[in-house]
This record gives sequence, C-alpha cells and structure tokens, in this order.
Amino acid sequence: MKARFNQLFALAALVLASSVAQAENVQVAVAANFTKPMEAIAAEFEKDTGHKVQLSFGSTGKLYAQVANGAPFDVFLSADDTTPMKMDKELLSLPGTRFTYAIGTLVLWSAKEGYVDAKGEVLKKGEFQHVAVANPKTAPYGTAAVQALTKLGLLAGIQPKFVQGENITQTYQFAATGNAELGFVALSQVYKDGKLNSGSAWVVPADYYEPIRQDAVILAKARNNVAAKALVDYLKGPKAAVVIKSYGYRL
Repeated sequence: MKARFNQLFALAALVLASSVAQAENVQVAVAANFTKPMEAIAAEFEKDTGHKVQLSFGSTGKLYAQVANGAPFDVFLSADDTTPMKMDKELLSLPGTRFTYAIGTLVLWSAKEGYVDAKGEVLKKGEFQHVAVANPKTAPYGTAAVQALTKLGLLAGIQPKFVQGENITQTYQFAATGNAELGFVALSQVYKDGKLNSGSAWVVPADYYEPIRQDAVILAKARNNVAAKALVDYLKGPKAAVVIKSYGYRL
C-alpha cells in the first residue's frame, strides 16, 4: 500500500514538474481600450494554464511603432483591423493568426450625473468648454469620434473644443477628472455587466462610424512560443467571451 502511494506521489510530482517546465511567458501589446477586460482575461488564463502574461497598454499606432522597431512582444491586440493587416503585409506577424477578438462601441460620457442625455443632444447645445477625444491619427476610437461628429454635422463647431488624448485611457482621464466636461471614450471604460459605472452617457449609434473591429495577431518572433498560441486560443474561447461581452463589446 505504501509503495503504491509512493508511486502515485512520484507520478503526480512528475506531472507537476512537466507542466511547470512547459509553462512560458507571453508579452502582449494591448490597445488601451481593452485594458480592463484583458487584465481579467490574463488573470484567468494564468490560473488555468500556468503560463505567465506580461501586458503593455497604449494606443494602437504607438504600439505598432514599437513592434516595428523591435519591441519584444509576442501577441498584438489592436483597436482596429487595419494595423494587423499591415503587420501581415510587412511580415511582422505570423500568417494565418489574425482574427477579430472584439467589436468596440463608442460612447459619449461625462463624469457628471445627468449631464449627457440619452440622445446626445448635449452636443448640439454646445454648452461645454471641452470635449476629450483620442488622437484620431493613432487611436481608432478617436477616428470613430471624428466620424460620428462629421455624421452629425457638428465637427467644425466642436473641433476647437477638443482636448486630445494620446490614447483612449488618457482621453477617459481628461473626462473623469473634469478637465473636459465630455469625452468620447470606449464603452468598456465606463460599463460593466449591463450597467454604467458612473456619470452619464450616450451610446453613439453604430452607423455613425465605421465598425471598430479589433483584431489580434501572433507576432513573428513568437513562432515557437507555446504561451502565445495558448493565449490566442483562450481569447477565442468561452471564458474570454463572457468577460469581453460583460464590458459592452460585441463578438
């Protein structure tokens, strides 16, 4: 009996040692709008697989520039679909790994309760000094905000009131701290499980801007990184889907 127990213990130790030996690290460049969901997904992924995840957040344009200049990322989660396409053409990513992990939603938000009405009429009234918008040259949510204002015929009048954020995180901070009364931000920054976290908001109709298809790719340097492949598979799975939907994204 004791010998049998020792055999089982040795087998369990061997399995554990094998799983530890196979665990790898994966460095992920993540579009700023996906900060909260990715932090939650990464934590669950680490618990479920034993792999370790290192996350870096920023605007899609700046993260792309870092990858192009040799930054040691393994996986790239973009806020658009054009940047990963460009990476494919430039051989920065592994062919066949690109996929859409989420479709983003633009929202006009204020930290003040009742400030933003349900139809976004606050924009037409113009009774505000500043509106925070992410840099449309590097941040897809900034591009979407400009498209929405153009659709409304309000861009020329409101553009002088822009407070421009380097990325969507800084844009949210401008609105959250009151440096701008309003901000065009990602729904995921102010929403969780069907509820607005604070303030007031208008969800900009999807036909006011081009779909924010957020694509991911495995980067070329991660060709043999087991953790990179595992993370991408995990992002496509049911556990990640629950988290992604809970922050207001569509799949």
